[in-house]
Amino acid sequence: MSDGRPIVVAAGGTGGHLFPAEALSNALAARGIAVELVTEERATKYGAAFPARAIHKIVAATPRGGAILARASAILTLIRGTLAARRLLKRIRPRALVGFGGYPTVPPVLAATQLRVPTIIHEGNAVIGKANHFLASRVDAIAKGFDALGGVSEKIRAKTIRTGNPVRPKVIEAAKIEFPDFSDGRLRLLVTGGSQGARIMSDVVPAAIELMPESARSRLVIVQQAREEDIARVKAVYDRLGLCAEVAVFFSDLPLRIAKAHLVIARAGASTVSELAVIGRPAILVPLPHALDQDQAANAKQFAATGAAIVVDQSAFSPQWLATALLDAQGDLPGLARRAAAAKQAGVADAAERLADLVLSLVAEAEKKR
Repeated sequence: MSDGRPIVVAAGGTGGHLFPAEALSNALAARGIAVELVTEERATKYGAAFPARAIHKIVAATPRGGAILARASAILTLIRGTLAARRLLKRIRPRALVGFGGYPTVPPVLAATQLRVPTIIHEGNAVIGKANHFLASRVDAIAKGFDALGGVSEKIRAKTIRTGNPVRPKVIEAAKIEFPDFSDGRLRLLVTGGSQGARIMSDVVPAAIELMPESARSRLVIVQQAREEDIARVKAVYDRLGLCAEVAVFFSDLPLRIAKAHLVIARAGASTVSELAVIGRPAILVPLPHALDQDQAANAKQFAATGAAIVVDQSAFSPQWLATALLDAQGDLPGLARRAAAAKQAGVADAAERLADLVLSLVAEAEKKR
């Protein structure tokens, strides 16, 4: 690994793809291995923080849904992106390429397979995504975040290796914090809807808390992520009720906020579920209902099987349901602690190291064959 040739990671511009790519990059950098990132325009806001010696942008598009002309245009964009990725990979001659899902990773992964670069895709969800499914038969190995991976054939399943979902260093640090005690009699609640927020949380959570008896809601400490357009109305409810609440669009220290919570109400994206598990906190999960692959429902089901989470369909996630669930949580504090321990047991804190080991073993095999 001493000749300076990098390992390339390919990830789309959302946190769900970039965070595990960042974690792997940190693990490789700690071993003295250069990393370069191939991504799309949306990721530029993360550029300064990403641990890569170079960041390359490749055009991509999503050929799903829409009119025939739009799909054709998206396919042409992917072809252009693949040709650009081929030129890039020929120039930097990577030892391996690791893709983290989403259509922005299709051009670089496809180019790598055409150029016989050792190639891995990482599937963070419990059901394989469309882009990864398209690439699965072409790559050398598939790293998976959960025990079971749905939506694949037996032939593809034979290529899978469970590494877990790599989590950021901030998550590893937060995992050192013990489950908070209840010495002040207050239940600490964190509400998050993923990197883009979720309107359903702003609709349901304040209304549920308002339905609780005053004696119960006065023992809540609330931290809630909300969309910009929902901030004022969410704050207004909590202010009117005289509650201890912090509401913001984004928390840069979200792993620390998870660690300080007794209970988390969240969507069920792969990164969210993995961070809950590694840090070890119980959750009420409301999977995104409109996802074509139903990946969040599958993620939530696997996490709930550990005993750490309660899963509720969005159609049933009403203020009345949640008010009852929060009262039940307040009435069973030892149960929350048990669920926190179950979450922690399910977490894979060294997933980034496991994935780094897999990448380097693939590189070593390829170099033996030369």
